[in-house]
Amino acid sequence: MTTASTPVRGSARSARAAHTRTGIVQAANRLFVERGYRSTSLRDVAAAAGMSLPGLQRHFATKDALLAAVVDSFLLSSETLLLEQVPAGEAGGLYFGLIARNNARIPGYMALYAALNGEASTASHPAHELLRARYARLISLATEAIDDAIRHDVVSSDRDPRAEAIRVIAGWDGLQLLAQYLPERIDVVGMVESRQAMLAYPVGWTDAEDSSVRAQAAPFPPRPRILDDAPVVVGYRAGRERRTRIVEDATALFAREGYADTSLSDIARAVGVSKSTLLHHYPSKEELLSAVLIERDRSILSRVAHVEAARAADELRGIPGAAAENAVSGPGLIQVHAVLSCEAVPADHPAHAYFVERFREEIEHFVALMRAAQLDGDLPSHRDPEAEGVWLAALWEGLQYQWLYDADSVDVASHLAGHLEDVLPRE
Repeated sequence: MTTASTPVRGSARSARAAHTRTGIVQAANRLFVERGYRSTSLRDVAAAAGMSLPGLQRHFATKDALLAAVVDSFLLSSETLLLEQVPAGEAGGLYFGLIARNNARIPGYMALYAALNGEASTASHPAHELLRARYARLISLATEAIDDAIRHDVVSSDRDPRAEAIRVIAGWDGLQLLAQYLPERIDVVGMVESRQAMLAYPVGWTDAEDSSVRAQAAPFPPRPRILDDAPVVVGYRAGRERRTRIVEDATALFAREGYADTSLSDIARAVGVSKSTLLHHYPSKEELLSAVLIERDRSILSRVAHVEAARAADELRGIPGAAAENAVSGPGLIQVHAVLSCEAVPADHPAHAYFVERFREEIEHFVALMRAAQLDGDLPSHRDPEAEGVWLAALWEGLQYQWLYDADSVDVASHLAGHLEDVLPRE
């Protein structure tokens, strides 16, 4: 018989087991960020947790089971639980900023989420359905929260709850990725809080004292030419065609399996050549990665028919058209961007510097366009051009992730257009 003061042996064992599981999940969390899920073995996690592989497998029999526990640890403990607490809080209150602040306090949360979100965007990834369900769950909860806020006059009544929920979550996800590359510029918490506050304004609201639209538009910079330094491919036709095939097959493999988990032998096998032949054209895997990134940008630019507008606002309003063309003609290019941009989060990844520069150029361009639009009277005075440029870049990134997880439910171009109609109201 036991009394209230008698130790219960089973409880002590359960506590030790829970402590061990927590240590395993934390070790896996760290390694999944540093190496990616596919490139991390259970043996690697066991070593990082300071235990044997059989000892780890008593708690997690498979790597997929461990991945599910990692996902639960950083998703269910933050966004979902806090969003479910909204009804218990102030009537009509929005808690996106609070959730973002909570996430920022969880060590490694944003880095792991950013890394896994892109890696798992391919349908064959073990976490794909977990993340897909996460989007559906969060969008539903956020829609309910915004709808409740509208009923309590916290959010403007002309806003579409579901559309706003999709865009808030997409921009938030994009910010978490951009923060891994430009931490000095991206304030995830501050920007989520600011975007939440903006929902109180009617769609396309402008201050009555704002100046009218100027007839003479302010100058703005052209699109960044990220390919100016791209090498010119020369040589015999057969060699050029083989290089093209190598890059195409490498792109497909990187999009499906990631860079780290794709070997040169895998690529050579897909192309139908020997590894030595592949190395003749691309002496290292890093050089091939560079060629894939350059060709991805070249293909995107060649697919999008772009005529520079006369006004910055119209240049920005043309972005949804480019997004629509990308979705139709280059879905594989969106996929490889999503996978590689998230895989390259660690600073020692060979593509990290490329994405730092690419995201910096994109943000600078959007900010410059927003500043010119405000000078023209197209961007209302209560909107900050810097914040709007960063949010637009983040929104586009995040919408592409949602589209990769559920293409039937998310129209990237339509959501970008809806956002820009709010930010850049027409007279």
